[in-house]
Amino acid sequence: MDPARDPRADARPALSADPDPGRRAAHDRDARAAALRAPRQPSVFSRATRWLRPPRRLRPTRAGWSFFLLLFGVGFAALNTGNNLMYLVLALMLAFLVLSGLLSEASLRGIRVRRRLPREMFAERDARIALEIHNAQRLTALAVVVEDRVSDAGARDRAAGRCFALRIAPGATETRSYRLRPVRRGRLAFRGFVVITRFPFGLFSKSLVIEAPETVLVYPAVDPLPPPAPPGDAARHGDARAHEIAGASAVAAGLRSYTPGDPRRRIHWRASLRSASLLVRDLESERDAEVEVHLHTGGRPASDVFEGRVRRAASEIVCLLDAGRRVALRADERHFDAGAGAAHRASLLGFLAQVEPGAAEPR
Repeated sequence: MDPARDPRADARPALSADPDPGRRAAHDRDARAAALRAPRQPSVFSRATRWLRPPRRLRPTRAGWSFFLLLFGVGFAALNTGNNLMYLVLALMLAFLVLSGLLSEASLRGIRVRRRLPREMFAERDARIALEIHNAQRLTALAVVVEDRVSDAGARDRAAGRCFALRIAPGATETRSYRLRPVRRGRLAFRGFVVITRFPFGLFSKSLVIEAPETVLVYPAVDPLPPPAPPGDAARHGDARAHEIAGASAVAAGLRSYTPGDPRRRIHWRASLRSASLLVRDLESERDAEVEVHLHTGGRPASDVFEGRVRRAASEIVCLLDAGRRVALRADERHFDAGAGAAHRASLLGFLAQVEPGAAEPR
């Protein structure tokens, strides 16, 4: 029999080249998984842009332009007259520029900024934003201005506020704050900081950009409302209507779990010890104090009328929760059960901050 026709002879090279097909397949799977897990390398354009981006931004001030004109005049006079004294003055002025750049760089290098946002931010109301400016170097930072940058819907990147620190010791942290008044409800995006200094001679404004993106939810603007009527009286009506949920009497109805915001005098300590969890007395008068706020969103155009209804609903919720009521919220396709406390308040106001006309869920 011809060996070239023998099928076993055809199979021998394949067996010698791949003695363990299962192990090879497993190796290929591991290689593909490692390739998927490997981080994507940035493109050549992005790497070149990052490499060409200057680490500092330098802009001459009015005094700096005057100094440049004087420097040009002294240099022109030194070249035309050949006077050694003029050359000496020119050299001193150039050294003055170099010294200004070194000292300003010493003030900016090592600056770290951290933003502290308030727990609640309402539209058309001043909020205090705190900035922690930390000096991580061994030299003292002098005359540092920190500008916080923000961008909201329909607006370009702009300055939200500025803080000034005259002196920051090595390793120290200075806390400064500024006031911010959001114009509209919704998400407000903080981009980062621009750290600026004109130290030491005020000839240049040197700046350092620090990326610090952060997003905060701005609640709708609220108006002061009169205190709510006692339980059992007629509820107020308006664009966003508040309806009371009827109860029975002001007697104990049982126990319920503790909710943040409940008064401590209502805690039933004996029952809490037996159940290993905080329990409070549930009164029928509390059920009388439950109020439901209605907000109609279906078929409403995005106009000032709709924004006014959202504002009215937010005002009702804040007023009722501050009065100790348990508040529920009902939109056309969304419902929040009655509750109290900081977490429930944040849920209701957060929904109103993002609700859109004719949409069941905020975008």
